[in-house]
Amino acid sequence: MTATPSQPYSPMVARASRPPRRSRRRPPASLRDTLLLMGLPVLAALALPAAVTGGGTRRWFGGRAENQRAEAQAAKDDAAAAFYELDTAQRDLRISIETIAAVDSSPAARRAVTDFEALGRRIDEASHQYIGAVDAHDLDRDDLEASAASRARGELTAAKEELGRVKQDLDRFAEGLGPLLGKAETQLARLAPAVERARQALLAASNALDAARGSGLRADDLATRLATLGPELTRLNQGAGQHGVPQTLERAERVIREAEAVRAEAERLPERADEISHRLVSLRTRAQALTTRTEQVEPVLSELRRRFTAACWQDLQQVPEQAAESVRQAERKLTEAQSAREEQRWPDATALLSTVRALLNTTDEAVSAAGDRLRRLNAVQKDPQQEIERTRFAIRDAQRLAMAGRNTPDPAHARPLDEAVARLERAITTLEGRHPDYWHFLTETESVRESVGRVVSHIREERGAGH
Repeated sequence: MTATPSQPYSPMVARASRPPRRSRRRPPASLRDTLLLMGLPVLAALALPAAVTGGGTRRWFGGRAENQRAEAQAAKDDAAAAFYELDTAQRDLRISIETIAAVDSSPAARRAVTDFEALGRRIDEASHQYIGAVDAHDLDRDDLEASAASRARGELTAAKEELGRVKQDLDRFAEGLGPLLGKAETQLARLAPAVERARQALLAASNALDAARGSGLRADDLATRLATLGPELTRLNQGAGQHGVPQTLERAERVIREAEAVRAEAERLPERADEISHRLVSLRTRAQALTTRTEQVEPVLSELRRRFTAACWQDLQQVPEQAAESVRQAERKLTEAQSAREEQRWPDATALLSTVRALLNTTDEAVSAAGDRLRRLNAVQKDPQQEIERTRFAIRDAQRLAMAGRNTPDPAHARPLDEAVARLERAITTLEGRHPDYWHFLTETESVRESVGRVVSHIREERGAGH
């Protein structure tokens, strides 16, 4: 404004002549209430740059109050940035924690969840401190005093530092989650392929079963086993969100194993049916041959009774009767196995054929024992010296081994070898007299050779260990 001669210039007059300004003070609502009334998220608004939240049309005046206001505003901006960083880190880490909790139920995983919850409470406290500091001070007031701006700066700086400390603790906690998170992510990466393999395994099993049925085989037991996997497929389709990642992975692996087993058996079913038919014919032929051989045991026993003492044949007296009964049992089981084959009860047919085979093996051994007894007794009766020399050779060979590299034998080896010599001499004496017990002689010389063989094995083990 320019002064005139009649009216000298006065600042007070000039200021009074200006039109009155409208007050720019905000209503006395808190920052949180204002944001809620505006329909804005508290976090988003608090994180806005100061240029937006502070109002861009203020006419600030210089002085100490304005310097304090600027410092307080800078502290507010720094606190908002720290608040935003902490909130972002917490949200990112929550995803990791949820991943671990969904996959891992170990004590370490449960402890991580608990520790994260404790950190969450600290974050809430630091956030409340920050929001309280923001709500408590209106830095846009025209009449903001320097002392109020200084208090605001101090409280906002303290809030920012607390947010920073909690952020550091959160970062350290996140670093420690590395092994747990890696394990969880590995399991999650396995999840989708495992579920898909389970579906494909079930499909392959179903196709193999259809092919077996197409060849005229019912495969009812396989169909039942495959049907029990239906509910498992339903649970797999419902997803890990409902049943958990570890449980879903375990279920998928179980479905894969069982479905592949059904598929393999279904594919082998025609071959298995042919194999059972072949075994039926083979075992029936063998049973018939054993019937003929069983009838030949009685003449063998008659010759044993006529030529040798009772001790040589008494244990074989029941062989003909027992063999005949075993063959009859085998034939009955064969009939049952044939029925099971015709009814396609494959497990039953297989079990019955195994029983038949065991019966025929036992019968074969018993029938063979009679003929083998007669052959061995004939040989020793004709030339007992051959059995004697065989046993003496075994003893001398063991004695040479016991003395190898030694001047005197080890008593642990010498004693059983000396006993073997004495036993052989006593066995030879049983051949004297009018009715020698050839069977006792044969079993005794065989026992002597076995005891000598144990000494030889012991010597070799000792020298092998010493070498």
